[in-house]
Amino acid sequence: MPCFFPCFDWNDEAVEFVGGSRQHDEKREEKPMMPPSVDRLPAGNGGLNSRNSFDTKRELVNGFKRDQVNVSEKRQLSGLKLEALNRNKSSGSDFSARTFTFRQLAAATKNFRQECFLGEGGFGSVHKGRLETGEIVAVKQLDRNGLQGNKEFLVEVLMLSLLHHPNLVNMIGYCADGDQRLLVYEYLSLGSLENHLHDLPPDKEPLDWNTRMKIAAGAANGLDYLHNVASPPVIYRDLKSANILLDADFQPKLSDFGLAKLGPTDDKSHVSTRVMGTYGYCAPEYAMTGQLTVKSDVFSFGVVLLELITGRRAFDSTRAHGEQNLILWVKPLFNDRRRLSKLADPRLQGRYPMRGLYQALAVASMCIQEHPAARPSVTDIVTALSYLASHPYDPSTPLTPSLQGGEVENGRRQEAERIKTYLDDQKVAPNERDDSPKDTGTFLNQNFDRERAVAEAKMWGANWRDKRMANVDPGHTNSNS
Repeated sequence: MPCFFPCFDWNDEAVEFVGGSRQHDEKREEKPMMPPSVDRLPAGNGGLNSRNSFDTKRELVNGFKRDQVNVSEKRQLSGLKLEALNRNKSSGSDFSARTFTFRQLAAATKNFRQECFLGEGGFGSVHKGRLETGEIVAVKQLDRNGLQGNKEFLVEVLMLSLLHHPNLVNMIGYCADGDQRLLVYEYLSLGSLENHLHDLPPDKEPLDWNTRMKIAAGAANGLDYLHNVASPPVIYRDLKSANILLDADFQPKLSDFGLAKLGPTDDKSHVSTRVMGTYGYCAPEYAMTGQLTVKSDVFSFGVVLLELITGRRAFDSTRAHGEQNLILWVKPLFNDRRRLSKLADPRLQGRYPMRGLYQALAVASMCIQEHPAARPSVTDIVTALSYLASHPYDPSTPLTPSLQGGEVENGRRQEAERIKTYLDDQKVAPNERDDSPKDTGTFLNQNFDRERAVAEAKMWGANWRDKRMANVDPGHTNSNS
């Protein structure tokens, strides 16, 4: 496998590789991150022992290994749990997950029949099920020889028991029965974002521009909760389109928290860990050094945003050599404003707002900056994408040409001229603009001018936010341009 980042040689211990429609997972083993205790884990037969002690070693029954526990991580997990308990006590809610026996979940999924099968990955398989209460759920059955082991199972149970947000998947419960490990989630009828972007069957409509921006804004909100509301912060570490699930209204929910890591606290700038994640989404500094920060998630989010804009996979081995890696493909296009139209998903057929395209590209380009400090905070990303999602594009008055049939090449030439005209028109003073970054096109043409990029995104978002607070529509002029 060719190296994605300079000076980093991928080998058989490196991150999970994704190529084409098949996923080859090759993750590195990491120090265990075991919670000090998890309430309501079943004791006795078919369960886990819950201990209150903070010994540096712990043995968990029923197949769980005896491992060395990182004392610092135990302290952080304890703090996260205490914070969640305090929040839930004040609100009167219950943070604990339900427990199930393997027999119950086998019955719910008709003994895991093929007709209930939803999908699979390196962790195992997912089946649709109906509980005795009539509730429809998704049951994730971990492969005992797969990539998500006991440690990742416990992390996911803990994280999703304590963290609740509209843009995080809701974990209903789990099963730790003998050597069986299963997780029970709310059922999300539309599946993953990946399934709506790639390899669409002929009878499936592609996502329109407004839905894509809605999904991007919602996913950013979920990430913002992990980074800025959870205490200590949680680094997702495996943000990708396959892990963003969609409900019936296309509201996104982040899922699969087995690789999640508690972020740095106090005066620490990062946490150090072995490289785990998915090829094409990993931030370069994390891939090369193992130093993980919240900005590592921001990089991965930028890749997902580019997937939404372009309709391309983060890595696609079926494409020509120079187009297999999404980031390596987009960077030269960012440097040539006449070619920016190539970044829009052809399946949109030109039905997107010109200004919205540039603003979304500006956000994505800042997220994938090589240096973490140059990437925007997820809060700034939420501000920018909330603006785009709150100003839907009206397809009845398209400002970009419709690219259909044999008119594709002609349409691209027309759009290139339209882009040139648009960019020339945007060269105005900041006080003459009220809803987009100053000269976005020029920004995209300057090979990632980092400080200016971040400053412009903040100016754009703050300007829109201030106007919104003053009950003034920031997009009252040329909102579709």
